[in-house]
Amino acid sequence: MTVAGTGAVNVATGVSVLDHLLGLLARYASFDLALEVAPGDPEEEVRAAGRAFGEALAEPLRVEGRSGHGSAVVPSAEALAHVTLEASDEPLLVSNVDLSGARLGGMATDVVASFLREFVDGASLTLHVRLVDGSDTQHVLEAIFKALGVALAQACRPRRQKEEPHG
Repeated sequence: MTVAGTGAVNVATGVSVLDHLLGLLARYASFDLALEVAPGDPEEEVRAAGRAFGEALAEPLRVEGRSGHGSAVVPSAEALAHVTLEASDEPLLVSNVDLSGARLGGMATDVVASFLREFVDGASLTLHVRLVDGSDTQHVLEAIFKALGVALAQACRPRRQKEEPHG
């Protein structure tokens, strides 16, 4: 993964919905992302992808001079998601999104919650995900992953240097 990239994506998790969502995230973050997961049980593939993605970001989020935190509110059609994150020593996912009853692309979308939990643990982040509005499952997920991409881009950006007063 390259955090100072162009949004180039080569993702093969074995779960097409997750591949699409990670592609959106990478484009919105301008990260170059290559991620391949060994074929197996879809739920295991999702967890492995989340863990690998988080571990790949753990160091870039903590580079000296980087902000290590970010926040974004991004729409996708009628859905609007707010994502805030911070590099942390105690990984934590807080979310008001419950898609456990929904299915998308033949996949129970609570599997996406499993991806986010593994991502948070792998990167050691505090992550807050708030669905402000939205009813279409695909749009809700797209808004969340777009906002996550923008927030991660902010977190990996260099901090502004304090200007010295001119005397």
